[in-house]
Amino acid sequence: MSTPIYNDEQLILAARLYFLDGLPQAQIGKLVNVSQSKVSRMLALARERGLVRITVPDYDPRDGGLEDELKRRLGVEAIVIRTVDGLRVEDLRQLIGYFAAPVIAGWIERASLVAVAGGRTMQALVEQMKPSQPRHELTLIQAMGNIDSSPGLYDAVELGRLMARHWGGTFLTLSTPALLPDPETCRRFLGLEQIQGVMNQLGQADLALVGIGTLANSVFLERDVLGPPDLATLQAAGAVGEVLGRFFDSHGNECATPFQQRVVSLGLNELRRIPRKVGVVAGADRTKAVLAAIEGGLLNALVIDEGGASALLKETR
Repeated sequence: MSTPIYNDEQLILAARLYFLDGLPQAQIGKLVNVSQSKVSRMLALARERGLVRITVPDYDPRDGGLEDELKRRLGVEAIVIRTVDGLRVEDLRQLIGYFAAPVIAGWIERASLVAVAGGRTMQALVEQMKPSQPRHELTLIQAMGNIDSSPGLYDAVELGRLMARHWGGTFLTLSTPALLPDPETCRRFLGLEQIQGVMNQLGQADLALVGIGTLANSVFLERDVLGPPDLATLQAAGAVGEVLGRFFDSHGNECATPFQQRVVSLGLNELRRIPRKVGVVAGADRTKAVLAAIEGGLLNALVIDEGGASALLKETR
């Protein structure tokens, strides 16, 4: 069956009725004397011939005002993503990841050693990164051991591997649990040559991508690595947040707890020395933890949604 031939005038008429007048395709078919199924083809042809040119006003996904205010009041380099009301947290993470990914990818292109942590918002960010070109000289380093024996897609080991595939770089893994049973076992693990080599590289990183947890939503509690008695111990020690498996107080200092000498991850003092330390978070439920991390020098850059950014500024008033 031959394809009908439509002249420009017919296509412009169909396009006018559809795009400008908002008529349904069934009604358009009657007015231009074709079947409804052919109207869709006519509209496609109108676009192919350049008779229809769809334009969308420029949209800035970032809230520059909030970014400037966070820089002025908290001293952090911020990427604040605009959002719409009523988003589920899963969709909020995807929105943050989609619009922040090009900026973070640019930062990675200027880095040599990147320390990578885990987190669901981090996963959304990493999955959206599209490097402009491979960087085989880039080294990505797992910044914390594995939370349990079944790593999820948002764990550091999986995100590091994914980034290495995207960038064509090298990925160094910490082949150890994040939390060991006692300080002596942890000391022995850290003494292993393989682990020492990775830890030394971590200490030389020029960019770190980390998530910030709270006691209410710590992945260690969620996955039963720590239990209710451990939570009570952390609360008694004044813990308000967690980064890289290390719990810190309201000033960003690591809490003195039984877990402190059992963690295999980049230390907080080493994290402070990294030139660009990026916290990747979604929502306002981590406000106190993020503020404490900034005060303690654990973060100097932030990827966050506008609701979370507004909550940070409100808390500082």
